[in-house]
Amino acid sequence: MGDRAQQELLLARAYLAAVAEPPAPALAGFVAAQGACRAAAIVRRGNAPPAVMSEVDARREHVSGEALLAAAEEVGARLVVPEDPEWPGEVLDALSGARSVGLSGLAEPIALWVRGRAGLGGLLEQAVAVVGARAASGYGEHVAAEFGHGLAAADFTVVSGAAYGIDGAAHRGALGAPRPTVAFLACGVDVDYPAGHSRLLRAIAETGAVVSEYPPGAAPRKHRFLARNRLIAASGRATVVVEAGPRSGAANTAHTADALGRPVLAVPGPVTAQNSVGCHAMVRSGMAVLVTSTEEVLEVINPLGARPSAEVPRPMRRTDGLHPDARRLHDSLSGMDGASADELARDCGLPLGRVRALLPELELSGLAIRSEGGWSVKRS
Repeated sequence: MGDRAQQELLLARAYLAAVAEPPAPALAGFVAAQGACRAAAIVRRGNAPPAVMSEVDARREHVSGEALLAAAEEVGARLVVPEDPEWPGEVLDALSGARSVGLSGLAEPIALWVRGRAGLGGLLEQAVAVVGARAASGYGEHVAAEFGHGLAAADFTVVSGAAYGIDGAAHRGALGAPRPTVAFLACGVDVDYPAGHSRLLRAIAETGAVVSEYPPGAAPRKHRFLARNRLIAASGRATVVVEAGPRSGAANTAHTADALGRPVLAVPGPVTAQNSVGCHAMVRSGMAVLVTSTEEVLEVINPLGARPSAEVPRPMRRTDGLHPDARRLHDSLSGMDGASADELARDCGLPLGRVRALLPELELSGLAIRSEGGWSVKRS
């Protein structure tokens, strides 16, 4: 594609991405059918089908692709479009598929504004979404940071929404690995929201990406967070919910991931914690798999063992490795003090000859001791 054709495409996509409020399923379908440049021209003339016009009519005469691209350049952002090699088509195709079958509230983005040096497509090739409550508990933030760090160390890009609480903890955990992470915003990529995360957003952009389908300068709005959540759900090979109320943005993301056929994983919490009600409900309903560690998340993502799962370490016991008969005799010794071989045989039910043969073995292993009063277990 020549420079002029590429510029015309970017102008058309910039216009179309801003002319309707996402998700805009009618416009997305129209662009997919007509192509971006032709669709933009038809929308500007006001000749689009009624369903499309209802989505674009309020803005079609008030949006300038040139102005939006200039604003992006000014803040160090770029527009990534489906025609670019950088476009994460493999993950976002799930949204176009959902639109084509009429799933409510789901449609692919027409373009994405990106702030950050890393290529978006590469970042999302192997990603996991980690989401949860804004008003997170200390427990929740600790778990989110551990999951973020562990997933990043396992070469997965952590995707979240840069909000206070679980989102921020997951991003920080990934950055501490140190690995790139991706934040999807419900406002322009040049808007530090929440304001307290301005430094975090800069750190994310340095090695990863800050992404939005809303143009530079767009303010955060409540409905935009719900629309943004579908991008987080689609981008991850799985969605991990660390803490969530029964009706929350995190629960919304989880339900979207489930609708897209992505695995949903939920972290348990105290049964008295309101922040864990949503997680427990997801597990109880069968929508989510309960996970308590990064290794368990990796098991779900790689069920065929593409990445080996670390086993939970088991504490070693002094009797590990003993023959079952020897362990049985040791159990009897533990409950007796100064016992004879006859008494031990009656207690454990082993033949007397077997008991007499095993007692010296236990003594040599440092598990039994013989005194004038009889046999006793040797305490460590």
